[in-house]
Amino acid sequence: MTKPLANRIALVTGASRGIGFATAKALAKAGAHIVAVARTQGGLEELDDEIRKDGGTATLVPLNLTDSDGIARLGAGLHERYGKLDILVGNAGVLGPSSPIGHIELKAFTDVMAVNVSANFQLIRCMEPLLKQSDAGRAVFVTSGAANKATAYVSPYAASKAALETLARAWAQETANTKLRVNLFNPGPVRTRMRATLMPGEDPATLDTAEQVAEFIVPMCAPDWTETGKFYDYKTRSLMSFRSPA
Repeated sequence: MTKPLANRIALVTGASRGIGFATAKALAKAGAHIVAVARTQGGLEELDDEIRKDGGTATLVPLNLTDSDGIARLGAGLHERYGKLDILVGNAGVLGPSSPIGHIELKAFTDVMAVNVSANFQLIRCMEPLLKQSDAGRAVFVTSGAANKATAYVSPYAASKAALETLARAWAQETANTKLRVNLFNPGPVRTRMRATLMPGEDPATLDTAEQVAEFIVPMCAPDWTETGKFYDYKTRSLMSFRSPA
Protein backbone atom coordinates (compact mmCIF):
# COMPACT_ATOMS: atom_id res chain seq x y z
CA MET A 1 0.00 0.00 0.00
CA THR A 2 1.42 3.38 -1.01
CA LYS A 3 2.07 5.74 1.88
CA PRO A 4 0.56 9.25 1.57
CA LEU A 5 3.94 11.02 1.55
CA ALA A 6 5.89 8.46 -0.47
CA ASN A 7 8.67 9.94 -2.62
CA ARG A 8 8.43 13.31 -0.85
CA ILE A 9 11.41 15.11 0.69
CA ALA A 10 10.78 16.77 4.06
CA LEU A 11 13.18 19.14 5.81
CA VAL A 12 12.54 19.43 9.56
CA THR A 13 14.49 21.82 11.79
CA GLY A 14 14.97 21.25 15.50
CA ALA A 15 14.60 17.55 14.76
CA SER A 16 16.72 16.19 17.60
CA ARG A 17 14.00 16.43 20.27
CA GLY A 18 10.51 17.55 21.15
CA ILE A 19 8.00 18.48 18.47
CA GLY A 20 10.64 18.41 15.72
CA PHE A 21 11.69 14.87 16.63
CA ALA A 22 8.08 13.68 16.76
CA THR A 23 7.13 15.42 13.52
CA ALA A 24 10.11 13.98 11.67
CA LYS A 25 9.13 10.49 12.86
CA ALA A 26 5.50 10.99 11.86
CA LEU A 27 6.39 12.32 8.40
CA ALA A 28 8.78 9.42 7.85
CA LYS A 29 6.10 6.95 8.89
CA ALA A 30 3.84 8.54 6.26
CA GLY A 31 6.53 7.81 3.66
CA ALA A 32 8.61 10.99 3.41
CA HIS A 33 12.40 10.96 3.32
CA ILE A 34 13.49 13.19 6.20
CA VAL A 35 16.25 15.78 6.05
CA ALA A 36 16.71 16.22 9.79
CA VAL A 37 18.44 19.40 10.94
CA ALA A 38 19.59 20.07 14.51
CA ARG A 39 22.66 21.07 16.49
CA THR A 40 22.80 17.83 18.46
CA GLN A 41 24.41 14.90 16.65
CA GLY A 42 23.35 12.40 19.31
CA GLY A 43 19.70 13.43 19.08
CA LEU A 44 19.79 13.14 15.30
CA GLU A 45 21.26 9.64 15.52
CA GLU A 46 18.51 8.63 17.95
CA LEU A 47 15.94 10.00 15.50
CA ASP A 48 17.55 8.03 12.67
CA ASP A 49 17.29 4.84 14.73
CA GLU A 50 13.59 5.46 15.39
CA ILE A 51 12.85 6.24 11.74
CA ARG A 52 14.66 3.10 10.58
CA LYS A 53 12.63 0.98 13.02
CA ASP A 54 9.50 2.09 11.15
CA GLY A 55 11.11 1.35 7.79
CA GLY A 56 11.78 4.99 6.94
CA THR A 57 14.87 6.86 5.78
CA ALA A 58 16.60 10.06 6.85
CA THR A 59 19.53 12.29 6.03
CA LEU A 60 21.10 13.80 9.16
CA VAL A 61 22.34 17.39 9.01
CA PRO A 62 24.14 18.61 12.16
CA LEU A 63 23.83 22.38 11.72
CA ASN A 64 23.50 25.42 13.93
CA LEU A 65 20.79 27.47 12.24
CA THR A 66 22.61 30.69 13.06
CA ASP A 67 25.06 29.57 10.37
CA SER A 68 23.37 31.27 7.42
CA ASP A 69 26.06 30.08 5.01
CA GLY A 70 25.41 26.54 6.24
CA ILE A 71 21.72 26.90 5.39
CA ALA A 72 22.68 28.11 1.91
CA ARG A 73 25.00 25.11 1.47
CA LEU A 74 22.17 22.82 2.58
CA GLY A 75 19.89 24.33 -0.05
CA ALA A 76 22.54 23.81 -2.71
CA GLY A 77 23.06 20.22 -1.58
CA LEU A 78 19.35 19.46 -1.74
CA HIS A 79 19.18 20.96 -5.21
CA GLU A 80 22.06 18.81 -6.38
CA ARG A 81 20.72 15.62 -4.84
CA TYR A 82 16.96 15.90 -5.29
CA GLY A 83 16.27 18.97 -7.43
CA LYS A 84 13.32 19.84 -5.19
CA LEU A 85 11.96 20.05 -1.65
CA ASP A 86 8.38 19.04 -0.92
CA ILE A 87 8.01 19.89 2.77
CA LEU A 88 9.63 22.44 5.10
CA VAL A 89 8.82 22.31 8.82
CA GLY A 90 10.39 25.29 10.58
CA ASN A 91 10.25 24.03 14.14
CA ALA A 92 13.60 24.97 15.71
CA GLY A 93 13.35 27.64 18.37
CA VAL A 94 14.90 28.82 21.60
CA LEU A 95 13.13 30.21 24.66
CA GLY A 96 15.76 32.72 25.69
CA PRO A 97 15.78 34.55 29.04
CA SER A 98 12.78 34.71 31.36
CA SER A 99 13.16 38.16 32.86
CA PRO A 100 11.78 41.72 32.78
CA ILE A 101 12.77 43.49 29.57
CA GLY A 102 15.00 45.97 31.37
CA HIS A 103 17.08 43.15 32.82
CA ILE A 104 17.75 41.38 29.52
CA GLU A 105 21.13 41.85 27.86
CA LEU A 106 21.12 42.86 24.18
CA LYS A 107 23.06 39.74 23.16
CA ALA A 108 20.48 37.47 24.80
CA PHE A 109 17.76 39.23 22.80
CA THR A 110 19.61 39.03 19.49
CA ASP A 111 20.49 35.36 20.10
CA VAL A 112 16.77 34.52 20.29
CA MET A 113 16.04 36.53 17.15
CA ALA A 114 18.88 34.80 15.31
CA VAL A 115 17.35 31.33 15.77
CA ASN A 116 13.63 32.09 15.83
CA VAL A 117 13.48 34.71 13.08
CA SER A 118 16.65 35.20 11.05
CA ALA A 119 17.25 31.48 10.56
CA ASN A 120 13.72 31.03 9.23
CA PHE A 121 14.20 34.03 6.94
CA GLN A 122 17.30 32.36 5.51
CA LEU A 123 15.48 29.03 5.20
CA ILE A 124 12.74 30.73 3.21
CA ARG A 125 15.27 32.43 0.92
CA CYS A 126 17.23 29.25 0.28
CA MET A 127 14.40 26.70 0.16
CA GLU A 128 11.75 28.61 -1.79
CA PRO A 129 13.22 27.73 -5.23
CA LEU A 130 13.28 24.05 -4.23
CA LEU A 131 9.75 24.12 -2.82
CA LYS A 132 8.53 25.68 -6.07
CA GLN A 133 10.02 22.73 -7.96
CA SER A 134 7.67 20.43 -6.04
CA ASP A 135 4.25 19.63 -7.44
CA ALA A 136 2.85 20.57 -4.01
CA GLY A 137 5.37 22.40 -1.82
CA ARG A 138 4.27 22.76 1.79
CA ALA A 139 5.79 24.90 4.57
CA VAL A 140 4.70 24.86 8.21
CA PHE A 141 6.23 27.07 10.90
CA VAL A 142 5.76 26.32 14.58
CA THR A 143 4.69 29.40 16.51
CA SER A 144 3.37 30.12 20.02
CA GLY A 145 0.46 31.76 21.76
CA ALA A 146 3.04 34.06 23.34
CA ALA A 147 3.17 35.94 20.02
CA ASN A 148 -0.32 37.41 20.33
CA LYS A 149 -0.58 37.37 24.12
CA ALA A 150 2.63 39.40 24.44
CA THR A 151 3.45 37.23 27.45
CA ALA A 152 5.30 39.02 30.24
CA TYR A 153 8.87 38.03 31.16
CA VAL A 154 9.52 36.12 27.90
CA SER A 155 9.53 39.19 25.65
CA PRO A 156 12.35 38.08 23.31
CA TYR A 157 10.57 34.78 22.66
CA ALA A 158 7.16 36.42 22.25
CA ALA A 159 8.52 39.11 19.93
CA SER A 160 10.40 36.55 17.85
CA LYS A 161 7.31 34.41 17.35
CA ALA A 162 5.26 37.48 16.40
CA ALA A 163 7.93 38.33 13.83
CA LEU A 164 7.95 34.74 12.55
CA GLU A 165 4.17 34.81 12.10
CA THR A 166 4.34 38.01 10.07
CA LEU A 167 7.21 36.66 7.97
CA ALA A 168 5.30 33.46 7.19
CA ARG A 169 2.08 35.32 6.41
CA ALA A 170 3.87 37.69 4.04
CA TRP A 171 5.48 34.72 2.30
CA ALA A 172 2.08 33.05 2.01
CA GLN A 173 0.70 36.14 0.27
CA GLU A 174 3.70 36.34 -2.06
CA THR A 175 3.26 32.71 -3.11
CA ALA A 176 -0.56 32.55 -3.08
CA ASN A 177 -0.71 32.09 -6.84
CA THR A 178 1.79 29.22 -6.85
CA LYS A 179 1.51 25.58 -5.79
CA LEU A 180 3.32 26.41 -2.53
CA ARG A 181 1.22 26.55 0.65
CA VAL A 182 2.56 28.29 3.77
CA ASN A 183 0.95 28.01 7.21
CA LEU A 184 1.57 28.38 10.94
CA PHE A 185 0.98 25.84 13.69
CA ASN A 186 0.48 26.73 17.35
CA PRO A 187 0.92 23.64 19.56
CA GLY A 188 0.13 25.37 22.86
CA PRO A 189 1.51 23.84 26.08
CA VAL A 190 3.17 20.52 25.23
CA ARG A 191 5.26 18.04 27.22
CA THR A 192 8.68 19.25 26.03
CA ARG A 193 11.97 20.30 27.58
CA MET A 194 11.29 23.94 26.70
CA ARG A 195 7.96 23.88 28.49
CA ALA A 196 9.56 22.27 31.56
CA THR A 197 12.19 25.02 31.61
CA LEU A 198 9.54 27.74 31.48
CA MET A 199 7.12 26.09 33.93
CA PRO A 200 9.21 23.90 36.27
CA GLY A 201 6.36 23.40 38.74
CA GLU A 202 3.91 22.11 36.16
CA ASP A 203 2.93 18.44 36.11
CA PRO A 204 3.99 17.23 32.64
CA ALA A 205 1.41 14.45 32.81
CA THR A 206 -1.30 17.11 32.38
CA LEU A 207 0.06 18.05 28.94
CA ASP A 208 -0.25 16.37 25.57
CA THR A 209 2.89 14.79 24.16
CA ALA A 210 4.89 15.95 21.16
CA GLU A 211 3.79 12.78 19.38
CA GLN A 212 0.12 13.74 19.77
CA VAL A 213 0.81 17.21 18.40
CA ALA A 214 2.84 15.93 15.44
CA GLU A 215 -0.12 13.95 14.13
CA PHE A 216 -1.84 17.26 13.37
CA ILE A 217 1.18 18.76 11.59
CA VAL A 218 1.44 15.89 9.10
CA PRO A 219 -1.82 16.67 7.23
CA MET A 220 -0.63 20.27 6.71
CA CYS A 221 2.35 18.85 4.81
CA ALA A 222 0.33 16.69 2.44
CA PRO A 223 -0.32 17.48 -1.25
CA ASP A 224 -4.07 17.60 -0.65
CA TRP A 225 -3.72 20.44 1.91
CA THR A 226 -4.95 23.56 0.08
CA GLU A 227 -5.06 26.34 2.68
CA THR A 228 -2.34 28.98 2.86
CA GLY A 229 -1.62 31.89 5.18
CA LYS A 230 -3.60 30.24 7.97
CA PHE A 231 -2.97 29.45 11.63
CA TYR A 232 -3.76 26.02 13.08
CA ASP A 233 -4.46 26.11 16.82
CA TYR A 234 -3.86 22.67 18.30
CA LYS A 235 -5.60 23.36 21.62
CA THR A 236 -8.93 24.15 19.93
CA ARG A 237 -8.26 21.89 16.90
CA SER A 238 -9.20 24.75 14.61
CA LEU A 239 -7.78 26.41 11.50
CA MET A 240 -7.94 30.17 11.81
CA SER A 241 -7.56 33.20 9.58
CA PHE A 242 -5.70 36.25 10.83
CA ARG A 243 -7.81 39.36 11.44
CA SER A 244 -6.78 42.96 11.90
CA PRO A 245 -7.55 44.44 15.35
CA ALA A 246 -11.03 46.00 15.57
